[in-house]
Amino acid sequence: MTASAQSREMVQIAAQAADATGGDDIVALDVSEPLPLVDAFLIVTGHGERNVAAIADRIEEKLLEAGHKRLRREGRDQARWVLLDFGDLVAHVFHEEDRMFYGLERLWKDCPVIPVELATPANAD
Repeated sequence: MTASAQSREMVQIAAQAADATGGDDIVALDVSEPLPLVDAFLIVTGHGERNVAAIADRIEEKLLEAGHKRLRREGRDQARWVLLDFGDLVAHVFHEEDRMFYGLERLWKDCPVIPVELATPANAD
C-alpha cells in the first residue's frame, strides 16, 4: 500500500504552508504500510514556541481552505510539539529541541520519504 494521491496533495499543501511560515527541515513520510488509518506524516521544525504555533496555524488554515477536515489538534497551548490530525495526514510541528529528543524520523526510518516541492527563495541563483 502507498499514500493516496489525495494524501500526497495534502502533504504538498501543508509543506508549502510550513515553508512559508519559516518551518525548517520539512520531511514527509509515507506511513501507510505500518499504519492503516494514516497515509502520511509531515514533520516540521519551528524555532521557538511562537514560530511553532504560527506554522501549525498556517498548515491548519491552508488545509481547511482546501476542504480538508481537521479531526484533532494537540499541543497548541504549549507549542513545543503541535500535532494536527487530518485523517490521511498527520502533521507534527516541533520545537527544534523536542524534534531532536523524540526523533520521529528514527522511529519511522523504514518508511519511504514523500518528495515535497517548496518555493525557491527569491535570492537563490
